[in-house]
Amino acid sequence: MAQIFQPGATTYARMALVSLALGPFALVIFAYLLMGSPYITGQHETVDQVPPFSHEHHVRQLGIGCAMCHSQVEKTAFAGMPATQTCMSCHSQIWTNAAMLAPVRESLGQNKPLSWHRVNNLPDYVYFNHSVHVNNGVGCSSCHGDVTAMPLIRKAAPMTMGWCLDCHKAPEKQLRPADAIYDFHWKPPSDQEEKGRALVATHGIDKSRLLDCSLCHR
Repeated sequence: MAQIFQPGATTYARMALVSLALGPFALVIFAYLLMGSPYITGQHETVDQVPPFSHEHHVRQLGIGCAMCHSQVEKTAFAGMPATQTCMSCHSQIWTNAAMLAPVRESLGQNKPLSWHRVNNLPDYVYFNHSVHVNNGVGCSSCHGDVTAMPLIRKAAPMTMGWCLDCHKAPEKQLRPADAIYDFHWKPPSDQEEKGRALVATHGIDKSRLLDCSLCHR
């Protein structure tokens, strides 16, 4: 009599049943990992600007501070983007006729604002206030990385909900003194948590509210 099932058929059948049972769980895990991957978050992605702007040159080499271009960072939710007049305050004197600055000259001549491309762009359903973070001890590099090493700006952090919550759960690990807010080479000291807890108290931060959904989703 001919054998209907080949040797090992039982093993294959068991493997198929196990795959069917575990398949949905594997898909969920895969989707979770994919959503947090740079492919989805855009982390490390460089965004071209017109005109091209080098933070490495302007910040590290020339020593221009963040608030020179992002003038609202300590006052409002939106940090602000460089206005044409801000660029021309320097470039009316130096590199005035440089080809790469043609968009700036056109912007000035046509009285139209420059069109900068957002790099760290949160979804519309997320509320974020730059001034609250900066004035309460969160330094620029905590979210934006070391921009002094970026010829073209790139997204340094994933900006996911989980990434934000990690800081909200333990802000004492990130807070720094006021004179270090704009220091892109600042590193947490060995007693960071102790100093961080003192800053939490100084700023009157209610840690119990930092995990409220309504804080970011309004």
